[in-house]
Amino acid sequence: MKETKGNEVVRKLVQKDDLDHPIIGATSKECITKERRMEETKGNMVIGKLVPEDDLSHQIIGAAIEVHKILGGPGLLESVYEEAMVWELMERGLNLKRQVQVPITYKGNQLATPLRIDLLVEDLIIVENKAMTKYNSIYATQTLTYLRLMNLRLGLVINFGEKYVKHGIHRVPNLY
Repeated sequence: MKETKGNEVVRKLVQKDDLDHPIIGATSKECITKERRMEETKGNMVIGKLVPEDDLSHQIIGAAIEVHKILGGPGLLESVYEEAMVWELMERGLNLKRQVQVPITYKGNQLATPLRIDLLVEDLIIVENKAMTKYNSIYATQTLTYLRLMNLRLGLVINFGEKYVKHGIHRVPNLY
């Protein structure tokens, strides 16, 4: 495998034992060339690998679509969607915590009022549920603050108030 720096393309000649690899997905024994963009993650290069948050975020989004399909769009409280998400994620075998308190430290002192995260899935992804008719970018800013305080890489803001929940899903990456 040839590795390069920056955002250049990485090429890999697929060998015989790589043919049934889930990322490559080759179906014949002939060698093929696959190009992948490198991503920088906190100074480390991730080459052709899926980070755990990717697969997990797909599962969470699938759960949100299912919840929205069953309960419908605008009209319910955020807490109702949150409870349905908890049920749906647990049905999918995911570990999660609900209403996680995030302490805030100011000049070495812990403040009395912590922040609260709606859902923390597999201790990797923060999920903030909303039930608003219009999305506001402050939700992403709030989620980014949670990510930084918890030292996590990915958050999802899911607005169930949209007519189609796919329009209400916002990925919030913490680029450190």
